[in-house]
Amino acid sequence: MRLHGRSLMAFVLSPTAPITEWLTALDKRSGSSPAFFVGRPIILDLAAVELNESQIGELIGQLAERGIRVMAIEGIEADRLGSSFPPVIKRGRTTAGETVIAPSSEKSGASARRGARQEPSSLLIESPIRSGQSIIFPDGDVTVLGSVASGAEVVAGGSIHIYGALRGRAMAGSMGNPRARIFCSKNEAELVSIDGYYRTAEEMDASLRSRPAQCWLENRVLAIAALD
Repeated sequence: MRLHGRSLMAFVLSPTAPITEWLTALDKRSGSSPAFFVGRPIILDLAAVELNESQIGELIGQLAERGIRVMAIEGIEADRLGSSFPPVIKRGRTTAGETVIAPSSEKSGASARRGARQEPSSLLIESPIRSGQSIIFPDGDVTVLGSVASGAEVVAGGSIHIYGALRGRAMAGSMGNPRARIFCSKNEAELVSIDGYYRTAEEMDASLRSRPAQCWLENRVLAIAALD
């Protein structure tokens, strides 16, 4: 029997008190993109709230009713929850003088073991991204030479460059990079996001639709501007 470790991209939900208001805000956001959480690995971060075991179970049930399945929990001690709950995970911390590198291949893993700094990387997609497809690249920038169809998504740890029309979802800075940006030749996006801050199509100025645009973070606000 062999055991393997594997890295994956998961989305983190961080509820705040009062929970009822947070769920109402979640419903409002999800209304503009009903299938956004369906089938996605979700981590529930409870660091910002004080909930007992019963309340946590109720919250997980409320999320399940919305089609959101929690794969793991963080921000709480594992001994506070019974075996019927999703597993509790802990994020790694960096100590003084130590650099932690998450390798994505054997080559980068060898570099990490030698203490070498991992070089920035990028992903080039030469074909259009069709509806239902997901491109997830946490290690750097993503460049799409074609268009991103409605119902498709591109998730990048760095910036996203789309030379065609962006009709689906683009999420840049997914690993915690507030300096990431999104560029597209035609903005018809369902949703754009940088470092977890996002804006849906309904929240975009009509004058920014169907034209070249860029997105960036400014004082924790997602800004969008025309490029022409």
